Amino acid sequence: MIRVLLADDQALVRAGLRWILDNEDDITVVGEAADGTEAVALAGELRPDVVLMDIRMPRLDGLEAARRIIADELLAEVRVVILTTFDLDEYVYGALRAGASGFLVKDTEPVELIHGVRVVARGDALISPTITRRLIAEFAGRVAPPEPDPRVQALTDREREVMTLVAGGLSNDEIAARLVLSPATAKTHVSRIMTKTAVRDRAQLVVPAYESGMVTPGRPS
Repeated sequence: MIRVLLADDQALVRAGLRWILDNEDDITVVGEAADGTEAVALAGELRPDVVLMDIRMPRLDGLEAARRIIADELLAEVRVVILTTFDLDEYVYGALRAGASGFLVKDTEPVELIHGVRVVARGDALISPTITRRLIAEFAGRVAPPEPDPRVQALTDREREVMTLVAGGLSNDEIAARLVLSPATAKTHVSRIMTKTAVRDRAQLVVPAYESGMVTPGRPS
C-alpha cells in the first residue's frame, strides 16, 4: 500500500486529492497538512511513501519544507513531489535541486496524478520529457557556469550517455531501447551513476546534467 501525505493550505484541494487517491486499491492518504511546518512534522511522524507538497505554503514555504524532509536521514525513504499551479515555476527548479522526486501541476488529470504517485513510490523520478526539459532549459540558463563537477567527470562515457538520457526524461526501458541494452543493464547504469554522484533519486541527476553542460538547454537528447 502506498502511503501519501497531502500538504496544501487549501482544504478543498486536499479533499479533491484525497478523493482521487483513496479510490485506488493500492493508495491511501495517511494525513493532511495545511502549512509547511505541519508537513515536516507529519512526515516525521507518519513516514509516508510520498508527500504531495504545494510549493506555496504558509508559515514555511513548500520548497523549504521539502528541503527539510529530504535532508532528514530518518526520512530517506520519503519521496516529495511538488505541486504547482504553473508548469514553469522558478521554485520547481529549486525543488529539483533540493532533491524533490518531481512535480505535478495542480490541474493534472486524475489518471496522471495516480500514475505519478505510483512512479515516485517505486523509486523512479517523475520527470516529464516536455515539461521538465522546458523548465530546466529556462532556469539552468540563468545559472552561471559552475566549476567542473568532479562527480560528473568521474563517470564513464557510457554513464554520461545514460545520464544525458535520464535528463531528457527517458525511462530505463526507453534508455535501453535507445542504446540497445537490456532494461536490467540500463537500470544498473542508472544505479551506478546515482552512487557515483551521491544522489538518492534519479530526478536529482537532471540539474547537474544541464548545469555541467552535458545537456544543452533546448537541444534534444
